[in-house]
Amino acid sequence: MQSAQKPLNIGIIGDGFMQPAFFEKALTQRLAGRDVRFSRMELDWPLRLVSTKHDHSLPVAEFVGRPEDYFSFLADLDILITHLAPITGESLKHAPDLKIIAVSRGGPVNIEMPAARERGITVVNTPGRNASAVAEFTVASLLAETRNLIRGHLSVASGEFRREFYHYDHTGPELCELTVGIIGYGDIGTRVARLLQPFGCRILVADPFKKLTDADRAAGIEMVSFDDLLAQSDVVTLHPRVTPQTKGMIGRDQIARMKPGAYIVNTTRGQVLDYVALYDALVSGHLRGAALDTFDPEPPPADWPLLKLPNVTLSPHIAGASRFSITKAAKMIAEDIGLILDGKQPLYPTK
Repeated sequence: MQSAQKPLNIGIIGDGFMQPAFFEKALTQRLAGRDVRFSRMELDWPLRLVSTKHDHSLPVAEFVGRPEDYFSFLADLDILITHLAPITGESLKHAPDLKIIAVSRGGPVNIEMPAARERGITVVNTPGRNASAVAEFTVASLLAETRNLIRGHLSVASGEFRREFYHYDHTGPELCELTVGIIGYGDIGTRVARLLQPFGCRILVADPFKKLTDADRAAGIEMVSFDDLLAQSDVVTLHPRVTPQTKGMIGRDQIARMKPGAYIVNTTRGQVLDYVALYDALVSGHLRGAALDTFDPEPPPADWPLLKLPNVTLSPHIAGASRFSITKAAKMIAEDIGLILDGKQPLYPTK
């Protein structure tokens, strides 16, 4: 791929979360003995810059800045590592030597894949890099909502030692008595199931594209239909990918089929859930509570009525934000780049 005289130029476009130093360290170790030159760009995200989730003027999604912001950075690169930079067909015209693009996220939504394929550029990404983080956060959010953890904290912090949280009418259930329904049984959903097993709850799964393993069945996990999961679950936790089929999959009709007094947990994307219908169900008492890390729109308006309800636990889309997910992404990318340069197939190619 490279002549002996020319160093390998690797550019890293990171940010305040996916910091370039972690990728440079992992690549330096994996590519030891090669003549490698690094260039870095660190975006002021998430503190200042805002991610554009949907901009129909560009063939990419969930990105920061505009393609032209990165043209000069791309000029001499052989390999690009990016988290949020939008890379379009126009971008690739400014990167004549580019052979590999590595995206430090579960899917390369910020890359115009047809243009990359046309140029013969290999694209890899990091599926599951934050699956453990999101799964842990999901269980933590469920516990926080059902056991009044945040409400109790706010009570004590404000100087009110609210004894009503010990009243039967205000106490919450234990996980050992609940049926938890997991919608979407990919990397995150399977980890949620594993984390819940020691609590002793019944676990249901609905995913038309997955099958239970022998270990799943031995652990008592049950695969059921979507409708049966809604009807039987005390908690419904959402983990599907956002597709045309899953957008709005939990709407007014689906919430109405849920058990009275059930909970909803959403740590995937806001588009899968109808928040107006959720609000109505929480106000009416049909649902007892919800734990929400993602919203639609995002961020939600400050005057959004859902934010004012006492029976919700809210967080600012941070379920996947862990330090381990960064180092894991860096190691995955470094290994795949090393394999490609060694003439082998990468572990995580984008198809």
